[in-house]
Amino acid sequence: MSERKRAAAVIVRDGRVLMVHERARRSGGGEWWTLPGGSIDPGETPEQAVRREVFEETGLVVTNARYVLEMPYPSGMTSVFTVDVADGDPRLAPDDGTGPVPLGLDWLPTQDLPTTHRGVPVPPIIVVVPT
Repeated sequence: MSERKRAAAVIVRDGRVLMVHERARRSGGGEWWTLPGGSIDPGETPEQAVRREVFEETGLVVTNARYVLEMPYPSGMTSVFTVDVADGDPRLAPDDGTGPVPLGLDWLPTQDLPTTHRGVPVPPIIVVVPT
């Protein structure tokens, strides 16, 4: 079985990057913070996937997406985009009963992030929450 490709978004507003807080469904699976994003569906381009995933996970509409780099992710390589979004506040996606349980959204200060690529603050795609 081949690895699924993924797409993720770096959304910066007022010097902060939007991250999604999630918890594994399986017992003892842990919690983490991650960039908005997910799997690329069959027939979908990485840019189409990042636009769809941002809307599904945050309710924000992507107005512009720029490819930044490929990053490894536990379930496959991820195309990372820096995106601009329409005005509005993000809202947490409802739990659809599949995948990780969405717990929250938060804006992390970019100065606290350890990595930049071409001037874009790119945090680790997943930041594990100690339990």
